[in-house]
Amino acid sequence: MKAEAAIASGADWRDALTEVVQQMPMLEEKGGVDLALLFAHSAYEADFPELVAEVKRATGAKTLIGCSGQGIIGPEREVEREPAISLQAFSLPGSLLVPVRITEEDIENGDKAQAWAERVDTSRYMVNSWLAFADPFWDVNEMLKLIWSVYPGNAVVGGLASHHMGMHHTYLFMDDQVFEDGAVAVAMGGSYRVRPVVSQGCKPIGEPWTITAAEENVIQTIGMRRALDVLVETYRGLAPDLQNRARTNTLVGLAMNEYKDEFGRGDFLVRNLMGIDQESGAIIIGGAIPRPGQTIQFQLRDPEAAHEDLEQLLVAMKDELGGIQPVGALLCACNGRGLSLFGQEHHDVKTVNELLGPMPIAGFFCNGEIGPIGGKNFIHGFTASVGIIAKR
Repeated sequence: MKAEAAIASGADWRDALTEVVQQMPMLEEKGGVDLALLFAHSAYEADFPELVAEVKRATGAKTLIGCSGQGIIGPEREVEREPAISLQAFSLPGSLLVPVRITEEDIENGDKAQAWAERVDTSRYMVNSWLAFADPFWDVNEMLKLIWSVYPGNAVVGGLASHHMGMHHTYLFMDDQVFEDGAVAVAMGGSYRVRPVVSQGCKPIGEPWTITAAEENVIQTIGMRRALDVLVETYRGLAPDLQNRARTNTLVGLAMNEYKDEFGRGDFLVRNLMGIDQESGAIIIGGAIPRPGQTIQFQLRDPEAAHEDLEQLLVAMKDELGGIQPVGALLCACNGRGLSLFGQEHHDVKTVNELLGPMPIAGFFCNGEIGPIGGKNFIHGFTASVGIIAKR
């Protein structure tokens, strides 16, 4: 069991890749890499076919996946302002690693689940978790539903590919191929699994309430009162410093597990507060369909809350791991984090290393992050989705 990771920047991808490979001694061991994760800045896009083929050759990886990014993350730093390559290599004896290509046809097929399951050809009982990278310009939610229908209970951790110019072209890597649509993934089983840490960058404020009337994405009443009145009461009940922080940074958290006696960080799916109907007192949220009877709690998102959230969730993961030493980690951070959120470089990768111990880390800045909340997989924003690869 071994992993290494490296990052290098530069205008010429060949120079950057040479530097990366020189930092990874295990690549000299022929046949020693079971899984490689590759993240390359979109400035290199014209040469992606050559770049990916060269990485496949240099690593000799049995399975390679990755994608393009507008910013690239490595073991100790996040490169946001210049082109870079990050590479991670794993030797995982006793692991099951199944590379999977997912296309539009897979999610549109009338009998999609059965047809896709036959193509993947791996028993649901052999797979425990997934790494996945997807084109942001297709229905990623349908992809997550597809995986869930065939592999229920499996955590999916990853992100949506990005482009530094905000262009409609992003790129996915699988073995020695480059794709511009769909998704690439690895199903993991055997002796290893991906343990998720999904930090949505928020702090719960006020108290949990019960939704008493909702339709589509509109919450009409909370606790038999107008939703707006509950929101205003929550705001007025905050300390002055929290009021200042929450004035333009309040979101909605929907509990994903109603069987808990108490709710805390990681229990809520956080979604944007899109609008308010002053006349009816309803509030409109984005990216989720709330239901009557569901628990709701308002959330605060700002740099301080985002740091606190990631820190506390990583501490909880350290407790969960006990004496298990992580092999390495995937870090998928929203392109709205980094310098623009924290005002400092390398925040997320440094925090992971400080709290879980130095380890090989690779990742990128995403157009959206994938990870589970309450045991079910979702797409997120302003999130750090971390996949800790460790023994089961």
